[in-house]
Amino acid sequence: MNLTDAPDTSGFIQRSNSLSGSVYDAIFAQLMSLKIAPGSRITVDNLVRELNVSQTPIREALGRLEGEGLVVKTHLIGYSAAPQIARRRFDELYQLRLLLEPDSAARAAAAMDKEKLAALQTAAGMMGRREDTDERLRYSTFARQDALFHDKIMEIAGNELIRETLNHQHTHFHIFRLMFHSRVTEEALDEHEALLAAFAAGDAAGAERAMRIHLERSRDRLLPAFE
Repeated sequence: MNLTDAPDTSGFIQRSNSLSGSVYDAIFAQLMSLKIAPGSRITVDNLVRELNVSQTPIREALGRLEGEGLVVKTHLIGYSAAPQIARRRFDELYQLRLLLEPDSAARAAAAMDKEKLAALQTAAGMMGRREDTDERLRYSTFARQDALFHDKIMEIAGNELIRETLNHQHTHFHIFRLMFHSRVTEEALDEHEALLAAFAAGDAAGAERAMRIHLERSRDRLLPAFE
């Protein structure tokens, strides 16, 4: 995403052929990094001034974010950031993930080939990049790539119902929005390396174990958000 220099780090959007996508990225980054606080109003006119674009790409971006569960549109009121998930919902999401994802990782390892492994390694490599100087952009980019990485594992595992169930919960976006902190990303990268090693070896038991450890540690990293 190309952003020009501006007093705050959200910046102005540069005009380009991917304007709608750039506007989406900018608002997504603000939501993920809590610059737009959970439950707060989102005013289209304010975003028009802040991002220096018309209402059309902003409304398109907000509609997309509504579909991802990050924005709520209320009749006669307008847009607001989705409320933060409660502790009970957090626990339920991780219970669901621990039931489904370790077994799926084992199945993915059993089905792994060079092409599938390369796709996973590419996704993990994108998460490791640190070209962005804006911490908010880097964090939001990692959140999106982490979701894609886990979704790719589910795709390789071959159970579309499990994949659709996890996607429908928008799990990664809600979880990453709990805490804007580099530890959430840095430690996850090491855990992804353990997963990739198991996949490369075709080690189903190792992949299941690595996924379980990853999810348990992810859960423990984010628990302080509820204190």
